[in-house]
Amino acid sequence: MASAGNAGKMVTTLRGPELDEFGGAIGEGAVRTIRAPWRAASVARVRRAIVADLMARDLPQDLVYEAEIVASELVSNAIRHARPLADGTVRVRWKVKGEAVEVEVTDAGGETPPRPAPRVLWATSGRGLRIVRSVAHEWGVADDKGNVTVWAALGGPSRRRGN
Repeated sequence: MASAGNAGKMVTTLRGPELDEFGGAIGEGAVRTIRAPWRAASVARVRRAIVADLMARDLPQDLVYEAEIVASELVSNAIRHARPLADGTVRVRWKVKGEAVEVEVTDAGGETPPRPAPRVLWATSGRGLRIVRSVAHEWGVADDKGNVTVWAALGGPSRRRGN
């Protein structure tokens, strides 16, 4: 974008990529990592960031919607059932490869390992990992020195296959 300056000379201004509310460049790079504050309001912020990023990549709407659901459920579960990382956050990372997305959420672990709750017809909660399991191509849990990462592959197999 160029415009005439006061003295009649051209001033060129460069506009960089659009940034999300976490300061990340929307639609840039294959991998995004954000650290969200350890509070319930972060769930909506993470959802907005992942949707904006994936929409900017022109991914199929269904895949974006699935990633939104998975990110929302995993961040909600982390905040509700686990502890924050040492810096008081939850880490959310997503990787895009072609038309596949892998979403992972890392926290400092909880009382029990993450696993889907048993099916209860009238339960008002406890469906998060069952929802993730039903939407994801595959999903899993990794424990690394006390930090727990729950991940889900959407739109195709995970890069973790065979690990």
